[in-house]
Order: sequence, then C-alpha cells, then structure tokens
Amino acid sequence: METHCNFWLPKKKRFCANTLLKDSQFCGNHTQRSNGQWIPCPIHPSHSVLEENLQSHLKRCPFYKQAQSLLLQPYYQEGINAGKEQQGDQNFSSEMKRNAVHSMTLFEFSQLINKIKSVHASVCNDIRHSFKIPQACDIWTNRQVNRTLPFQEKHVMQQASILGNLEEFGVLKVKSETSVDDDDDVPAVVEFGAGRGYLTQVLADCYGINKILLVERKSYKLKADRSLRQKESVTLERLRIDIEDLKLDAVESLQGVPYLAIGKHLCGPATDMTLRCCIGEQCDDSPSESTCPMIGLAIATCCHHLCQWKHYINKQYMLNSGISKDDFNAMTWFTSWAVDADHGSDLSGTDWSFDLQIRENEHVESDLNTYQVKDMVKNMKAVDRAVVGLMCKDIIDVGRFMWLKEHRLECELVKYVLSNISPENRLLVARQKS
Repeated sequence: METHCNFWLPKKKRFCANTLLKDSQFCGNHTQRSNGQWIPCPIHPSHSVLEENLQSHLKRCPFYKQAQSLLLQPYYQEGINAGKEQQGDQNFSSEMKRNAVHSMTLFEFSQLINKIKSVHASVCNDIRHSFKIPQACDIWTNRQVNRTLPFQEKHVMQQASILGNLEEFGVLKVKSETSVDDDDDVPAVVEFGAGRGYLTQVLADCYGINKILLVERKSYKLKADRSLRQKESVTLERLRIDIEDLKLDAVESLQGVPYLAIGKHLCGPATDMTLRCCIGEQCDDSPSESTCPMIGLAIATCCHHLCQWKHYINKQYMLNSGISKDDFNAMTWFTSWAVDADHGSDLSGTDWSFDLQIRENEHVESDLNTYQVKDMVKNMKAVDRAVVGLMCKDIIDVGRFMWLKEHRLECELVKYVLSNISPENRLLVARQKS
C-alpha cells in the first residue's frame, strides 16, 4: 500500500490502486492541481498542461508522434478546407455568443427575430418530408445482421433513410447478383466524421460497396471496422485527420476513383468543411474529372450551434439576406433552442407567426428600465424558442443547399426522418448533373 495512491474511492470502498507520483501521496489522476497557469496542449487541445512544464510535455506528449506522422502525409494540408479567413474572423464560443445576444437592446433583439422570420418565410418553405426505408436495408431493419454489432432502432432508421434518399435520388442502386455490368455501381465511399463507422457498415451490407475510406480525427474501438475487414471483397482504409486539413484528391487510394461522400450528423462547421473538401474551389478549374470525381453526396447536418462565420460555406447568401456576421453568431446560438425542449415534439403544425414586439403597457415603468434581453428570452414560451431555433437551422442549411446549386450540382434539402426519431433531421443530398 505504500506504493499506491492514498485517494479513497467511496463507491468502491477502497483506496485507489494506481502508482504514486514521485514525491506525492497520490497518483496522476488524483493529485491536486497546481495553482499555476494551465494551458491547452498546442499539439492536441484535448488536454491541458502547466505552462511551466510545456517544453518537457511536448517531448513526451502521446499525440506528438501522430502529429509528426500526419505532417508527412501528401493528403495533409493545414486549413485547406477551413475557408478564407478575413480580418477579425475568430471562433466564438457559446458563452461569447450568448453574451453578445444579452448585450443587445430589446429593439435590436426584436428586429433580429423579425429578420429571421422574414428570411425563413422567403427561402425555407419547401423542405419536404422524405422518410425512406428502402427494401435493400431489410436485413438491418429486421435485425438479421451480425449480433455482435450494436443495434439501436433510431440509428438504424436514420442510416436506412439516408441510403433510401440516395437510392431515390439515383445515386445508389441495389447490386443484382446476376448483373455483370458494374458501370452504374458506386466504386468507392468516403464517410466523413465516420465515428464508429456504422453508416458505412449498413451501406456495405445492403448495397455491396467494396471500397471504403473512413475519415475521423478521433480514435475509437471499432466493431464496425472489424466486421468490415472480415468481408473479403471490402477494402477499408481509415484516416485519422481533421476534415479541415484533408486534401482528398491527394489520397492515393482514391486517385481517379469516383466516390460517394456521406456523413451522418456532421457537427457544426464539419459540414461546411466537408463540402469544401469534396466540391471546393480547388476542383473548379480542374482539366479532368478524375481530379475531383465525386458522383454523389449525402450529409445529415447537426449541431448548428457550433457553426462559425469564418468556416461557413455561403457567407454571400447570408449577407444578401441582410444577415451580418454578428447576426449569424446570434442565430447559431438560437439553434440550440430547437433541441433543448421535448425532442419528441413535432412543431410542423405550430403557429410560426408569434409576436415579440415590446408593449410598454405590459410592464410598469420601473420594470422597463431594468428589463433586458436575457429577461425576454427567459419569458419566451419554450415552443416559441424552439420555432426560432428551427428557423435558424433551416436558414443555415438552405445556404449550404444554394452553394451546392451554384456549383452545378443537382441537390435537395429534405427532412429525412421524423422529429421523434431525431430532432436533427435535415439531409443534404446531391449528385453530378447527368
């Protein structure tokens, strides 16, 4: 016990069994933090380090070798998909966005809400429901798959509908066992923000895709990877890299290979970076189709509160709609209202014409002097906040949809599942024009 940590674990009713740090009575997990200045590790900000220990930490940081190896890869190009940064652009945290909203006057806040309602009414009226469960996915929807793979019905419904919409859009076709003509097959699939790879797993099981590239910056224990690698016909490659830094046409295995790009719940700016990665300006002047041979795309958007102005794909659309950078930051903060209430509620029949005008006769004069935007937000009905949040999410996604159209793609923005399956139910589907 003299070599073990002296921290008592009340739930386990014993002392911690980890080894003591030098000159300490505790292990690294339970030693008291120094009062010195803690800063994010510059190699990987997932952990922090004492500023005075920074130089020694950099030599032994577990992410150091990974970062050095990544720098040597031909497909790594720092910030290639981040968007053109302009003077004054920076990342805004949720706290910064909230503080900016709360610092508005009541009139400015009301004007912004009215602007959101007006823009939404003019550009977001035709987002149709498209919940598609294709017959090809029967082995998953009927639970006739490998029992060692996790099965959650709500996720399977989402994965199946993403693929069903691709099939309806003419990008995916069910592979016939008797067919010898592979001209219409999808040669390769790139899943962005792949996580554990279960969307690709369903795609491989149901449509016979045999060349797969998974892009994810985090490391996972991957049952889907193991299952896919067991398929003799499948070639699987996983890249641990930020989408922001991925030069896709430099990936050796994709050279000259047409591919389908997919992503389920690509958080915030990851959607914008993926669009640039696949259809970015670096492809516009390409003399041959093989340099950037994307044949189709399906991205389920997510976490709009994380979106950043400097990464957003269609700033001009926002500016043309009268939405400034400050308005955009406020809107991204509003989007969290869409999912902070009952996730199972369906707002499709809700009256979206609520009125936020300030009426002086509702408050005594003394209250008006202290009444602020944060009070107005607090007093809004939950359903009204949810409606504002959904409007903002739609406006952001419609900008992405319009950007795809400007790049000569056939595309749709649809509600691919019901809101009681997932409140994050918008799907961008696109393909090259035939």
